Amino acid sequence: MSEDPRRLSRRLPFYYGWVIIAVAFVTMAIAVTARTSFSLLLPPLIGEFGWDRGLVAGAFAFGFGVSAILSPIVGQVMDRRGPLVVIESGVVLVSGGLFLALLIESPWQLYLTLGLAVGCGANLMTFTAHSQFLPNWFVRNRAFAISLAFSGVGVGAIVLLPWLQTIIATEGWRAACWAMGLLVLCVLGPLNLLVRRRPQDIGLLPDGESAHAVAAGAPRPSNIVDPVWAATEWTLRRALGTGRFWWLVLGYACGLFAWYAVQVHQTKYLVEVGFDPLTAAWALGFVSVVAIPGQIGLGALSDRIGREWVWTLGCLGFVICYVALIGLEGAPSQPLLWTMVISQGMLGYALTSVMGAIVIEIFEGPHFGSIFGVLTVAMIGGGAIGPWFTGFIYDATGSYRPAFLIAIGCCVVSAGAVWRASPRKVRLVMGRVLAQQRNEQRR
Repeated sequence: MSEDPRRLSRRLPFYYGWVIIAVAFVTMAIAVTARTSFSLLLPPLIGEFGWDRGLVAGAFAFGFGVSAILSPIVGQVMDRRGPLVVIESGVVLVSGGLFLALLIESPWQLYLTLGLAVGCGANLMTFTAHSQFLPNWFVRNRAFAISLAFSGVGVGAIVLLPWLQTIIATEGWRAACWAMGLLVLCVLGPLNLLVRRRPQDIGLLPDGESAHAVAAGAPRPSNIVDPVWAATEWTLRRALGTGRFWWLVLGYACGLFAWYAVQVHQTKYLVEVGFDPLTAAWALGFVSVVAIPGQIGLGALSDRIGREWVWTLGCLGFVICYVALIGLEGAPSQPLLWTMVISQGMLGYALTSVMGAIVIEIFEGPHFGSIFGVLTVAMIGGGAIGPWFTGFIYDATGSYRPAFLIAIGCCVVSAGAVWRASPRKVRLVMGRVLAQQRNEQRR
């Protein structure tokens, strides 16, 4: 006997929201790995063609920079056409870039394929794109859901990077590009046909709530603190005229400065202070492992206590990481190494779980993608400047310590800026709303 369609439709919103998260998890695992696998391709490319290291590495920076410039346009497309168009365009770019990489014979072809196509295409499928629509699907467990999706990055690093390295070692870098291109095209292409920008686009509601129940008068708790602000239709132009937007620009740029400065330089630094290269490489990889429980746990925590607190914990994680690195200047120390790895991964990487949630709780509306797209320029800009500036300071002084101290200062500024943006003064997290309701009922 078939199930009553009305009963099925009332359960569908819950399941479909988590289907979206599952699709995002797989997409993040594969798409981010496709981009970060450039580091695995670097040695064989240099070995085969004899190009300078800076020339080859510049292809990655080129794609990263162009994706930053295009981010506002991507946000506008997200608002007008939705994530299906954006992500599937990323699938075409990344898979096409990987397939065409097999024909590389000169530097311009490297920059066009593994640099521009893969770099920009991955940006259409990863943090920036997903932060623009995943928050629409959840309110009560918004950051927890996002953190589950983004934890796919760590799983991808654990599972896919060793697989690709094995292919490179046994069959060559071209075989690895072919395998990764097939994975992107055959898995992410069909899978992301399920994606939609908002549950309302297919007649559903966030958090798995039934439209039937809401229409029948089921109460929905409100988390709005500033009704005037929340009722405003925030276009990009209006957002640019607010202090909150520019505090977010400062906070996100400084946070990503600290993130990428340590991510790029820590392996070389650890070798220079006395660790063997294998231990230094292990430390970098293990950061992604400990980031998985950190992102999920702190994302869920932010749904209970607020986004500002978890952003501050993330910044504190990077502060502890840099302090541990400075402490390692004297001699290798396993306790300090573990402190650096755990604080960076478990606390610092949790910033991704609240990036989108912070912005949507301030500027929720039909133009959210455009606003977040412009903020992405600040994020990618901070992420690009951090490694360069750290290297510049080292070349000028012969020490990483001044750059690490500046990064610590950036963490403090980043936390303070997000508190000044104060998403809690526009919309409370639902955990706080429900806690207030319980307290009132007890009275």
